[in-house]
Amino acid sequence: MQLSGKRVLVTGGAGLVGSHLAARLRADNDVVVADDLSKGSRERVPDGVTFVEADMTDPDDVASVLTEDLDCVFHFAAYTDTNYANPRKLFEENGAMTYNVLERAHEVGVTNVAFTSSSTVYGEAPMPTPEDYAPLEPISIYGASKLADEGILSTYAHSHEFTVWLFRFANIVGPHQRGNVVPDFIEKLADDPEELEILGDGRQEKSYLHVDDCIEAITHVVEHGDQSMNTYNLGTRTTTSVTRIADIVADEMGLDPEYSYTGGDRGWTGDVPRMRLSIEKLSALGWSPELSSDAAVRRATRELITELT
Repeated sequence: MQLSGKRVLVTGGAGLVGSHLAARLRADNDVVVADDLSKGSRERVPDGVTFVEADMTDPDDVASVLTEDLDCVFHFAAYTDTNYANPRKLFEENGAMTYNVLERAHEVGVTNVAFTSSSTVYGEAPMPTPEDYAPLEPISIYGASKLADEGILSTYAHSHEFTVWLFRFANIVGPHQRGNVVPDFIEKLADDPEELEILGDGRQEKSYLHVDDCIEAITHVVEHGDQSMNTYNLGTRTTTSVTRIADIVADEMGLDPEYSYTGGDRGWTGDVPRMRLSIEKLSALGWSPELSSDAAVRRATRELITELT
């Protein structure tokens, strides 16, 4: 589907990825952003789009923004914290949001849906992990919620003639982000430049993708993926350890702190200590990331230091 001259809805459009997508699409499309602002920020929503404060767990709110004149829904609204304090709420409401969106889309005849899933659906899988890896055994409630959402989307793709673009993300980093390891380290070092506490043993190693690369990948797949169910990993071919992130942040802040570690091979229950997605399927479709994992972390660090210090 060519992303020009279209009317699109971006749920969760005040969040990191959603707001950047809305900014990318607004020049050539009529963009509606829906967000309940529970985590996203109104200031992130770009000029030139229509903003509606709406809760995707409320079917009436969904009906108010998901209308028959839409060409596509980018459903990005979700709880995204793998260590969320209320796991039942996360699981139930992530599922409710996705089901509400799909049910309403089917009702009004909108059959194009793009969805943000996560690398966490794979659990602790061999690396690099391809899209057809099985069995999918997530180890966090967040990963389980995303896998459940994938199942609902598959049903609509195969039984209700939807076209679905499903993205399994690596760790996305970029400006305006909060609650991630990069802004967390920046804020900790701003408070105490001498010492930095690192969760786990620091050897946790994952792929980090800059949000600008993420948006370019999403739009490329939507424009070129033509199956009923288009599942793609979005990530880099490289990884960055948590200690390496600390090194990059300290270097960009001009500091040389001592590191202390909480111990263990992961930061919290449900944390996947090592993750690298295969992006060969994405590459075969004609797209590869501009930045390596280290370079994405460094660029995001520079952007976030400007905001946070």
